[in-house]
Amino acid sequence: MHKTLAFPNPEPAGHAAGPASDALTEPHGGSLTEPHGGSLTDPHAGSLIEPHGGRLVDLLAAPPRAAELRAASRDWPSWDLTPRQFCDLELLLNGSFSPLAGFLGRADHDSVCERMRLADGTLWPIPITLDVPRSLADALAPGRSVLALRDPEGVMLAACHVEELWEPDLRAGAEAVYGTTDPLHPGAAYLLERTHPVFVAGRLEGLQLPAHYDFRALRLTPAELRAEIAREGWRRVVAFQTRNPMHRAHCELTLRAAKELQASLLIHPTVGMTKPRDLDHYTRVRCYQAVLHRFPQHTVKLALLGLAMRMGGPREALLHAIIRKNFGCTHFIVGRDHAGPGKDSAGRPFYGPYDAQELLRAHQPELGVEMVPFQQLVYVEDLDTYLPGDEVPAGKRTLDISGTELRQRLADGRELPGWFTFPEVADELRRTHPPRHRQGFTVFLTGLSGAGKSTIANVLVVKFMEMGGRPVTLLDGDIVRKRLSSELNFSKEHRDINIRRIGFVASEITRNGGIAICAPIAPYDAVRREVRAMIEPGGGFMLVHVATALEVCEERDRKGLYAKARAGLIKEFTGISDPYEEPADAEVAIDAGTLSPEQAAQEILLYLEREGYLGASMTAQG
Repeated sequence: MHKTLAFPNPEPAGHAAGPASDALTEPHGGSLTEPHGGSLTDPHAGSLIEPHGGRLVDLLAAPPRAAELRAASRDWPSWDLTPRQFCDLELLLNGSFSPLAGFLGRADHDSVCERMRLADGTLWPIPITLDVPRSLADALAPGRSVLALRDPEGVMLAACHVEELWEPDLRAGAEAVYGTTDPLHPGAAYLLERTHPVFVAGRLEGLQLPAHYDFRALRLTPAELRAEIAREGWRRVVAFQTRNPMHRAHCELTLRAAKELQASLLIHPTVGMTKPRDLDHYTRVRCYQAVLHRFPQHTVKLALLGLAMRMGGPREALLHAIIRKNFGCTHFIVGRDHAGPGKDSAGRPFYGPYDAQELLRAHQPELGVEMVPFQQLVYVEDLDTYLPGDEVPAGKRTLDISGTELRQRLADGRELPGWFTFPEVADELRRTHPPRHRQGFTVFLTGLSGAGKSTIANVLVVKFMEMGGRPVTLLDGDIVRKRLSSELNFSKEHRDINIRRIGFVASEITRNGGIAICAPIAPYDAVRREVRAMIEPGGGFMLVHVATALEVCEERDRKGLYAKARAGLIKEFTGISDPYEEPADAEVAIDAGTLSPEQAAQEILLYLEREGYLGASMTAQG
């Protein structure tokens, strides 16, 4: 079962230009394929596919202008970009998002949501926007303000000439773009839970591209990759989008596509924000590099794309095709459930398995990039080969390993079969994902004040110290408030900040092989899920709901907090004047009103043992 999404019918664009902006009429440097500071001298460069909208945008200012902007920025308000905005800005500046010349204004945003087109008719499926807090928006004046956009270290990357400020309907945007407001959809959840209320639009002038210190030779801009394609004499280029390691099926799939099309292959993985719990990009890139020798020489290139994925299914597939067009690709591989986020809260897929292929097929003539559809390949044991599901001979046994099973095999330390992946890929995966008995993990206890979290946490600390083998850190709610968050109050905003701080510290402990025991109230579901997403890529995460009844917590009220809250002396007190959102995703629920602290701790230990984090493995490290 899957939802059937209604997408706007393809309609010819009124003209092939981007959003209204003088910057689009003449990109810096003046040439469609000319990178900043140079030009393409290859005589065959003109034979490359035209960028989307007609020209490759370059938003980087010339050095004298960049110096002028940098000097003037001392008097401007600043904004430190979020990780998603950081990715989006880079792709705006380097032309990957051509023909966009800046973050979308309201007319373009609403048009994209409604009909997958910019206001001028240019095909564009997902809004690229800049959201800021209301406190910053109040300091900006459209037509007069310039906003300095900075990286996390405070380095100014671009100037945004503020032309428009508005507050969007985020729920309507999630329904239009993703077809859902379900919090299990990463794109919808980000939009509804982590997006600031005010959007800023305006012309961008870039001072420099974001600095990356990893895999520099593979981080090519559209202009740079187009130059390489032209020099190599590639005329047909098929792009493969991936956010996962390439196993044997992926290699077979891409080789088949390249052979059938007589095209060269661009392996173009996303290394910006991907789906929560995805493998880190460092490991993935090493896996890609490890398999390159398995492709014919001079027919394949590996380059990295710093895209922040929305997991938007069909619309995202269309965006991926547009981006690859800007990089010079003529063909784009679209597999089963391309950019799909999985299943919704009712257990149904968010998108149909071939919705993305259908949407690209409908817009293929206008886009000019040929969609290459592929079914999922399966291994046919008797034939020792991979085949599409509909080509498997009757009666032949097929084998496959799902992503869930792969993660379980790595967690258990079991072998990855040779028919599934290459030895060099298996080695890289094992380096990054050791068995669970060698991983760090976090136990995150949540519940009302007085539920028994701190007592259970202290019992766990002693138990883990007795076992040995891993360093143990306690992040109790009261301790963190004194040591890390003393300046925060108890508003929802500050409570969320406090929990994010706990999550960050726990993620570092977990990633480095330790045990973090967290015991805050953490009343809000959204920020608990943020913490889970922060920690799980680096190790284990166990959410424990200490579900002690409110009346029991009040009876235990040693500090008199509930009595003060009942009397109105304490505002926004969880369980009295502020809600506690019970978790639906807790691995273990404990009623500390009926269990002793030792019994409660034992339930947690037994769960960890069952999942492979404890047992003989604990002492194996010591």
